[in-house]
Amino acid sequence: MKNQISGWRILGKDWNALTFYQRFESGVAFALTFLVMLVVSVALFRLFVGVIGGLVFDALNPLDHEIFQQVFGEIMTLLIALEFNHTLQYVVTREQSVIQTKVVLLIALLALARKFIVLDIGKISADVLLALAAVTLVLGITYWLMRERDDRLVETNSSKSGADTRMVS
Repeated sequence: MKNQISGWRILGKDWNALTFYQRFESGVAFALTFLVMLVVSVALFRLFVGVIGGLVFDALNPLDHEIFQQVFGEIMTLLIALEFNHTLQYVVTREQSVIQTKVVLLIALLALARKFIVLDIGKISADVLLALAAVTLVLGITYWLMRERDDRLVETNSSKSGADTRMVS
C-alpha cells in the first residue's frame, strides 16, 4: 500500500512534466481503475450477500457441484478483475507506459482456468473442449516463450554488467 501511495505522489509531482498524451493515458487508466474498482465492489457485495444469505437461510448447499462451480466461478471472476486492476495501476502511476503482454497472457490463462472450473462436462461438446484446450496450450506456450526471452535478456544484461565491473577493477 505504501508503494501505491508513493507512486501516486510521484505522479502528482511529475504531472507538469508529462506530455499531453501521457496525461491523457494516465487519466484513462485512472478512470478504468475506478470503474473496475466499482465493478469489483458491487460484485463482491453481491457474492457476499448471496453466499451468506444462502448459507443462513439454508438455500445454498456448498456441497452441491453446480453451486460450488458457480461460487468459485464468481470468486475467480473477482480475482481476474483485481489482477486487471493491478496492471492498470502501473499505467496510472507511470511505472510502465503500456500494459505488459505477459500480464495480459496470465490474465487470459486465469480466465481460461475460470472457464474450466465452471464448465459442465456433460453439457459441452468435444469440439468446444478441444478448442479451449488448444487456446490454453497456445497461451501457455506463448507465455513460456516470452518468459524465456526475458530470462535470456536479464542473463545477458547481468553478464554485461559483471564484465563492466571486472574491467573497472
